[in-house]
Amino acid sequence: MTHRPRVVLGVGGGIAAYKACEVLRGLTESGHDVRVVPTEAALRFVGAATFEALSGNRVHTGVFADVPEVPHVRLGQEADLVLVVPTTADLLAKAAHGLADDLLTNTLLTARCPVLLVPAMHTEMWEHAATRANVATLRSRGTVVVEPASGRLTGKDTGKGRLPAPAEIVDLARLLLARPDALPRDLEGLHVVVSAGGTREPLDPVRWLGNRSSGKQGYALARTAAQRGARVTLVSAHTQALPEPAGVEVVHVGTAAQLREAVHLAAESADVVVMAAAVADFRPVDRADFKIKKSDRDPDPIALTRNPDVLAELVETRRGVAGSRQVIVGFAAETGSGGPDGADVLDLARAKLARKGCDLLVVNAVGEGKAFETEDNAGWLLGADGTESPIELGSKAKLATEVWDAVGHLRLRCGDAPG
Repeated sequence: MTHRPRVVLGVGGGIAAYKACEVLRGLTESGHDVRVVPTEAALRFVGAATFEALSGNRVHTGVFADVPEVPHVRLGQEADLVLVVPTTADLLAKAAHGLADDLLTNTLLTARCPVLLVPAMHTEMWEHAATRANVATLRSRGTVVVEPASGRLTGKDTGKGRLPAPAEIVDLARLLLARPDALPRDLEGLHVVVSAGGTREPLDPVRWLGNRSSGKQGYALARTAAQRGARVTLVSAHTQALPEPAGVEVVHVGTAAQLREAVHLAAESADVVVMAAAVADFRPVDRADFKIKKSDRDPDPIALTRNPDVLAELVETRRGVAGSRQVIVGFAAETGSGGPDGADVLDLARAKLARKGCDLLVVNAVGEGKAFETEDNAGWLLGADGTESPIELGSKAKLATEVWDAVGHLRLRCGDAPG
């Protein structure tokens, strides 16, 4: 029988507790065995019956329930992941100082698996010196404390401290279950620019030339970089309505020209640039002001012109900056040539790496059910130094961690300390 990963889902006493239900459903539907451990305050927001119905497991808050099973010890010992959604300022303080006055805080003390804390609180509480010290303490011990999102808080307030989207939390949880060391704070102090999604080149007010990129890989790269400590600018072309990653500045664009302008501007202060977007190679020479109508005659051919090569431009710009140590990562979506030369995906990718001059190139074999519009990804990671590493099929978040690992190793070889 296949092992079902065991997750303890702690729920803190904040208004965002209701979103823990969506996280719970996402984990159970993807095959995880989830035991919900709320605080007493959390049950003021969501009743135990809801958690029991969604998880299929009993819910307790105190250490004196099911005493023969010793749950205050067993839950942490047997878990593959402890996840707390939301983590209030109070819970952060208790975890940092080793307090254990209920079942959840006892579980945090006995856990020897990855621990993922997802804070949600008002901006003033998140920015308070005590909270910042508690977060630093927990991170120094290896606990993953997620950067919160910005947006609408309780009442009329807005700012940093909003709970990230439940789907994003589930992705991070699954990532840590697959790879417990996936989120070190090794990018602190760096400015990272990531492009994502597919550009659209208008033919008329209702039609465009585009591609099948969903933006999921670029968003995974941005999300992972932010949780590894970087300041992240995400230049986002058209995506499948993806939630904005927590802790990331998002710049929305439409066309290749708009993406080019936004990336060049952000790259001026960037330590790392990752071009994961699928940028259109061509655009129509002319854009009709009105919808092109059907007619009895054959339509006029659509004249195309080549778009600028943003990746090559970034490399050329870097060459003009004395002493620049900026790392540039490209992406290549290849199908093989299919022609008489018989060039395969890797042949084409090697030629592209040499032509573009970037430091790393992530290569995806694309086609039906591959790379585009999927949840998982695979491929190869090529280095300008001739190294080639296969990337096994896994989540796009997992691929993102391999890219950031490679960036970190490259920076170390170039003499740059992390952060």
